[in-house]
Amino acid sequence: MTQNLEDGLLGPEGEDWRVPVSELAARINRLSKDLAAEGQAGALIQTPVDLYYYCGGRQNGTLFVPAYGTDASINGGGDGSVFFVRRSISRAKYEAGGDDSPFEIASFPRMKAFGEELANRGLSKPLGLQKAEIPTNFSSRFEQAVAMFGPSSDISSVVHRQRETKSPWELKMMKQGAIIQNEMFEAVRNTLKTGITELDLVAAAESVSRGSGFGGNVQMRRYPLQCDRAVIVSGRAGGIPSFFDSAIGGTGPHPLSGMGSGFNKIAENQPILVDLVHVHRGYVVDATRMFCIGNLDAVWHQRLEDMNLVNQKVVESLANNENCSLAWQKGHDLASELGYEGHLMGMKPDQSMFLGHSVGLQLDESPVVAKGFDRPMEAGMTMAIEPKVVYQDGSVGLEDTWVKTESGIERLTLDGWNPTLVRG
Repeated sequence: MTQNLEDGLLGPEGEDWRVPVSELAARINRLSKDLAAEGQAGALIQTPVDLYYYCGGRQNGTLFVPAYGTDASINGGGDGSVFFVRRSISRAKYEAGGDDSPFEIASFPRMKAFGEELANRGLSKPLGLQKAEIPTNFSSRFEQAVAMFGPSSDISSVVHRQRETKSPWELKMMKQGAIIQNEMFEAVRNTLKTGITELDLVAAAESVSRGSGFGGNVQMRRYPLQCDRAVIVSGRAGGIPSFFDSAIGGTGPHPLSGMGSGFNKIAENQPILVDLVHVHRGYVVDATRMFCIGNLDAVWHQRLEDMNLVNQKVVESLANNENCSLAWQKGHDLASELGYEGHLMGMKPDQSMFLGHSVGLQLDESPVVAKGFDRPMEAGMTMAIEPKVVYQDGSVGLEDTWVKTESGIERLTLDGWNPTLVRG
């Protein structure tokens, strides 16, 4: 490893921002055992997010993880996991811990020889691919390359379920992200005044986020894989629907980026919804608060108070180990009783049918507070709970990121920021 590389891949103040080797080793070991439990011989990990999760970086390559107990695994007498890298091998080695890397790092072989390479390492049965995550034209090349072992299956859900539960180190990253996110909200509050645009407020928030190491992308699992990190909408802009499954749309600056903040000017006595995401070393925290210059009509105050009640209902349900689907139903029923059925998470016909989404390395992880997720939020899971109501003249709501603990549920975001109106 060159000195230049070591010097050039550091965080603020020279801090080593690599994922700890112990984290990488534990993740690959669990995946190996989960694959064995699913009756798989092994898996190829290829999405950038998951390469970061298992390898410590997102270099151009493919990670082969043999199932626990198979001939290719270390405990089965084989060489174990190997990261086949096209470029950059030097970065891949450094990001994986250098000489302490818990897996082998090798040059990517010719595609025609890829199956043979795996066979030489002990693979003899079909293996899984992330078919739900990678383009068909990409996965088909690898399916052909490993066809000698039999038809490949989709192991995307195995990876998804593993990533649902966060380690203490991952939770530490999210807690640090929440501290930075607090500063983003402070920047919005300090910048807020009449006549400036929504984008001016976004710029203030993003300056804090960028200066703290945000890498430029909010990762999403579902197509179209795009999300604005700062959605600040004022007045009527808060009533414009989103092009994907989200309560709040906004105008965006132009039609190609037709979501989030635009050139709408901040005026007095209007609701200003500030929904901010910060990504710290890959890990997402998501929160929303309401701002205003001047005074809002009492009806908006009532709507915010009611959304706080809905939020409390959902959080209480999850804390009591009730299924995510039941938490959704309880929150939805309360909102309906309060008169918001046609406005909860959007206006008909553009309503989103959820009240919370798990977060981690991606903004839209599982499980979700929605119908069909008939399992509880387990200890170590992290979720953004966000009841919102939308009207033609604006939107209002709140959001925090929570972590489930052995004894209940704990808020990670916006320490000291109560779910009430913030006045400019």
